[in-house]
Amino acid sequence: MSPEPPTSELSLAVACSPLGDASQARELAEQLAIPFLGAVKPKLITDFPVLLLFNEQGLCLQVTGKGAPGPVRAEFVSGKAGYRREHGGGTGQLVAKAIGLQKTRVPLHVVDATAGLGQDAFVLAGLGCRVTLFERNPVIHALLADGLARAALNTDCAPIIARMTLRAGSSRAWLESLGESEGEAAADIVYLDPMFPHRDKSALVKKEMQVFRTVVGDDDDAGELLAAALRAATYRVVVKRPRKAPPIDGPEPATRIEGKSSRYDIYPIKALPSGSA
Repeated sequence: MSPEPPTSELSLAVACSPLGDASQARELAEQLAIPFLGAVKPKLITDFPVLLLFNEQGLCLQVTGKGAPGPVRAEFVSGKAGYRREHGGGTGQLVAKAIGLQKTRVPLHVVDATAGLGQDAFVLAGLGCRVTLFERNPVIHALLADGLARAALNTDCAPIIARMTLRAGSSRAWLESLGESEGEAAADIVYLDPMFPHRDKSALVKKEMQVFRTVVGDDDDAGELLAAALRAATYRVVVKRPRKAPPIDGPEPATRIEGKSSRYDIYPIKALPSGSA
C-alpha cells in the first residue's frame, strides 16, 4: 500500500451561500472533519483563506477576503469543457493523439490516475473512451464528484458522464495491487498528470493552479506512480507535463507530443489494437 500524500496545512472550512444546500455542506464538513460555518459571505471571512462553498451552482473552492478571485469548480456543462465538447478538435486534440485514438477504433478503457477536476477525462469520455477517475485529495475529489453529478443531469453531457466512473482512494495503491496480479491489467491506458514543484512564476497565473497548490501540494511520489502504471497498463502510459519540465523519474519516454504550454510523454507497452469495436 502506498501512503496517502500529506494533507495540506491550509486552514479550510465548509460553508454555504443563502441559496446553497446547507445539509450537503454540513455532511461534507463531517466527512472531511473540518469546520462548518453555515451561511456566510466569503469576502467577510478572515479566519479561513479558502472555503469549500455550496452555492446555487453547486460546490466550489472560494478564496476568502475582499478582492478574491472567483470560484473554482469542476464544470463540464459550460465554460471551457462545454466549448470543447461543442467545438473541440475530436481525435486531433493533443490528449487524444497521446492516448492513441487516431490509431485504433476499439473503445479504450483509460484510467486517469490523477484526475484533478476531470477536464482531460471528460474529453476522452466524449471521444468514446471508458474512463475510470482517481483523485486522492479529498477536497478535489469532492469538487469532482459534485461536477460529475451536476453534468449527469444535463441532456447533452449525460451520455459522456455515463462513461466516467469516479473511484475513491489512491490510484497508486490500486495500480500496484493490479500490477502484482499475473495477467490482470488495470486498463488499456493509464494517464497521469501529477502536480510537481513549480518554479516558473508565469505558470501560476491560472487561478485554478494557485488554489490547487494551496490545497493539494505536490505529488512527491510521481516516480512510484509511473512505475505502478507501467506494470498495470496494457498498451501505454501517458504523462502530461509542462512543455519545458523534466520527465518524471524513471524510464525515458519513447516519444513526446508537444503543445504550446504542455507536452505528453508516451511510454508504449505494446501496439494498440487496430480493429473496430
